[in-house]
This record gives sequence, C-alpha cells and structure tokens, in this order.
Amino acid sequence: MLSASDLAGRLAQDAEAVCRHYLSAGRRAGNYWLVGDVVNNKGRSLYVHLAGPRAGRWTDAATGQFGDLLDLVRETCGLVDFRDVAEEARHFLSLPQPEPVSDLRGDVGDASAVERPATERARRLFRMTHPLAGTLADTYLRERGILRASAHGALRFHPSCYYRDLVTARTTSFPALIAAVTDAAGAITGVHRNWLDPDGVGKAKLDDPRRALGGLLGNGVRLRFPVNASVPILAAGEGLETMLSLSHVMPGMPMVAALTANHLAAFNFPPGCRRIYIAADADAAGRHGIEGLSRRAQECGILPLVLSPELGDFNDDLRRLGPDRLTASIRAQLTPEDTVAFLP
Repeated sequence: MLSASDLAGRLAQDAEAVCRHYLSAGRRAGNYWLVGDVVNNKGRSLYVHLAGPRAGRWTDAATGQFGDLLDLVRETCGLVDFRDVAEEARHFLSLPQPEPVSDLRGDVGDASAVERPATERARRLFRMTHPLAGTLADTYLRERGILRASAHGALRFHPSCYYRDLVTARTTSFPALIAAVTDAAGAITGVHRNWLDPDGVGKAKLDDPRRALGGLLGNGVRLRFPVNASVPILAAGEGLETMLSLSHVMPGMPMVAALTANHLAAFNFPPGCRRIYIAADADAAGRHGIEGLSRRAQECGILPLVLSPELGDFNDDLRRLGPDRLTASIRAQLTPEDTVAFLP
C-alpha cells in the first residue's frame, strides 16, 4: 500500500489533472493553477505549482494555507481521517486522465526561485512596521467603529507594504494594516496583510487586498491573550474585524481571529480552556468553521457556544446598530457568569 508521501508524489506527477478535477473553478496560467480557495471558489489567491521541483505544492496567498496535493484533496473534500483521504486519492489515480490543455498566457513567476521560509519573512515584515495609533490603518479601523485598536499589540502599520500580482507578477506597494499571527507561546508564525487605499478611502483597489503569510494552522491573531497561561474562557472567529468588534464591547475577554473558516476549525485550544464562544459568519465556509471547531471542542471536553450577529457580521452590528445594541445582543448570548465577568 502506498504511503502518504508516495500518494502525494503520484498525484504531483499529474498535478494539472488533479487541479482540473478538484479545483474546476480555476484555470491554468503558465506553470500554475489559479483558483480562489480550497473550496473551489473562483478567484486567484490559491496557486498550485504544476511543474518543476515544487510540482504539486500549493499556497493560498490570502490565508497562508499551503501543502501538497494530498492536503488539497483533504481540504476540497472536507475529509478528516487519513484513511479517507488516501482512499479518495487512490480512487482518483485509478481514473483515466484527460490530456492536459496547453496554456500560452505565460508563467506567473520563477518556480525555481529560492525564497526565505514564509515564517521568517513574516517576522521580518512585522519588525518593519510602526505602532498603529494615529496611522492610516488606525483611521481605517475607526471608520469601521473600532476605536481602541491601537491597544492591541498584534496590530501594526506598514506605510509601504510590498504587493505582487499573482497573475502578471507586477509589483507595487500600498500602506497596510499588519496583524501578527502567533502560537500559544506568543511566537509570531505569520502575518495578515490588509492593503489600504493611500487616499484613506478603505481598502486598496486590488482584486485581493487581504493576504496572509506564514504558518496559520492552529494559530491566529490574538487579542488580549495571555501568553503561556491558562485561558478558561475565550472567543474565536474567522475575521479580524469581526473579533475586533467583539473586543470593542468585551475588552476583557481573550479573543482570536483565525482568518479563515478552515483555520478556525483547526485552532489549537489554549491550556485550561473550559468554554469557547465562536463568532458566527453567515456564509457556508463560516458554518464549516463553526461546525469543525465545535466538534473538536466537544471532543476535548470544552463547551462551544455560538455568538450570532443580528446583521451580516459583528462589525455590521457595531457600525450600523451601535455598541450599546451590540452589547445588549451579546449579553443575551453569554452565560450569566461570563456576563458579569466580561460585559460592563
């Protein structure tokens, strides 16, 4: 029976066929397959190497996810057990494969280029940032109703953050809100970049103004989170602005933004965790993240409780309904003891 590495290698030998089967919403561009994400949405933030020594390796520039084609099969099919992933891969390999379709639009980069490890680059980028207070990033968050963002050490500002178009390979730079992704020990494993319009009118006018870099799996952007300490109660969610909005009305509760639904489902619980509030998102991917994290919490003896917004998300609630209405809505969803501890 083939091992995991053998299966991944077999899949990589015909990486384009794998992509056409599991990521049919994407397209080939030179030596890459471009698609929106691992759940096969249209877009181009996820790219798969189709040739060269990295054939079969993939990265989602928006989320920081990466892996080989066996990981891709697991994510696209929503599988958990390796036995099921291996069975799906063996089934695919037994199918007759169509001839690859040529594409003359050109490569999007040098597949043989040697780069620093992503975590090292993320740490280097964070060292180049400035404090948030009074910057364009602070103004951006204040316009979204988040008034005390500069109190969070995980949030910083970069006045001219490098941006590369994944299709054309053209490079430019924009100011950016930078958020540190950390592990339970407080070590930076990645960063989340939110490029901003230099004129101060929201996000930069880019196809993908948000991207993550580095190791997200099990980690997240931590807000008011003690390092290497017991955290019995916390809130976790997908989006950074969602969790900043909740932190605005519950400043004492430790919170984490996992940045994607898949990473929310895989978040590593802190020591001593007894109860976790999961911030709901309305889309299908958000429900996947909630269900995955809830299932894992229950397996670990942790009580999962879902917090639901009145509108599309908690930042919509904060901006359109106001902090008092958001506080009242959250109050009705917390346990009595957490209401006393975390709500004013």
